Amino acid sequence: MSFAQLTAMKAWMVAHRAGQPIEYHTCDAVLTLWLLGWMGAPAFIVLDAPWAVIGCVALFFTPSAYLRLRRSLHLKGRLRCDWLDAVRHPARA
Repeated sequence: MSFAQLTAMKAWMVAHRAGQPIEYHTCDAVLTLWLLGWMGAPAFIVLDAPWAVIGCVALFFTPSAYLRLRRSLHLKGRLRCDWLDAVRHPARA
C-alpha cells in the first residue's frame, strides 16, 4: 500500500467520521499498529530483541493486510466498504 493510498484512506475516514465511527476508529487502530512497527523496530534492534523486531516488521504490513481483508469481504458481499474507491484512485480523493 502506497503512502498516497494511506493518505486517501485516512482523508476519506476523516470526511465520513460522523456517519461511520467504527470504520474511523478501526482505521486509526490499523495506522497506529503500522506506526508502532516503524517506531519499534529501531528500538528493538538497539535493545537486541530479535523476536520483537520480527513482530515490528510484521506490523509494517498491517495496512496492506487490512486493505486486502476489507476488499475480500466487500467482494463477497459480507461487508460494504465505501472507501475502497478512494484508495484505488488516490488522486481523486
